[in-house]
Amino acid sequence: MKLDLHTHYYPEIFFQMLRDTPSEFSFAKDPTGRTIITHRGARFFGITAPMSDPNKRLEDMDRVGIDVEVISLSTPNIFFADETRQPEVARTLNDAYAELISKHPTRFKGFASIPMDAPAAALDELHRAIDELKLNGVVLLSNIKGRALTSPAYRPFFEEANRMNLCIFLHPMLPANPEPYTEYVLGPLVGFPLDTTLAVARMCFDGMLRELPNIRWVIGHLGGAIPYLMERLDSGYRDFAECRVKIDQPPSTYLKRLYYDTVTFSSYNLRMARDLVGVDHMVMGSDYPHLLGSIERSVSSIQELGIPEYEKGKIFSETALSILNNV
Repeated sequence: MKLDLHTHYYPEIFFQMLRDTPSEFSFAKDPTGRTIITHRGARFFGITAPMSDPNKRLEDMDRVGIDVEVISLSTPNIFFADETRQPEVARTLNDAYAELISKHPTRFKGFASIPMDAPAAALDELHRAIDELKLNGVVLLSNIKGRALTSPAYRPFFEEANRMNLCIFLHPMLPANPEPYTEYVLGPLVGFPLDTTLAVARMCFDGMLRELPNIRWVIGHLGGAIPYLMERLDSGYRDFAECRVKIDQPPSTYLKRLYYDTVTFSSYNLRMARDLVGVDHMVMGSDYPHLLGSIERSVSSIQELGIPEYEKGKIFSETALSILNNV
């Protein structure tokens, strides 16, 4: 089986809600005429036809041999809305996900979106999505309107997530200050992996990964720069007292417990990750149907690895099935 854990689906109502809600997100055109979404002038989202077309998705899945997609809302997720509207937006979109999955129960699973800026509603929607809609985890962004996930405001949510053994897919957001990323599509190219790296390092040093070990974190885009910086973060733990206040083991101890998707498509990077964290902590992803994603290479990059077939099987689906909720 091949299971794509990093793939994005947008019901038409998502784009309409985004257009109708005053926010820092705007629709524009790129030099080719493609409709894009910008955040304070920084491009991060190019709209493609399959984003809202389940039939096209199924056709492409069949073409490359993907059995199941775990769909999620990418950036900006529901956080174009303020705390008063986030619960309504989350319910609407989670219901749309559940409806699609009910029509194709063997082909789609889904991550719920959560109104994190409305704490009571966040817990209510978490339980509704997992317990009633039977979705398979949640998707969160690396920052929420510039606020770090380590904010005390979010702690009750993560404590409940830990109690539930929740699978959380961490997807990047543009950094809190997007101004340096307004040129050359630097937001997705550089800003996304940078913000993922910052979020994971902060959660590690803040003690979240130590104190809440039952959350099954899946880190998008092969963890940003986390695999490459793991040794450097360990050096920080050894050299700086500030880095030892909330953790009692080197960061790599906690970071190797996370799960990393394969959205890099580089055989060099994938082999490095396999040697570093093992195939038991790697899951297949495509980032389909975004422009930087590739449904074809999500499969071929794993098939071409010079590793045993049973290890490829773990990356293709077995690891993902071991950590998703409601499977």
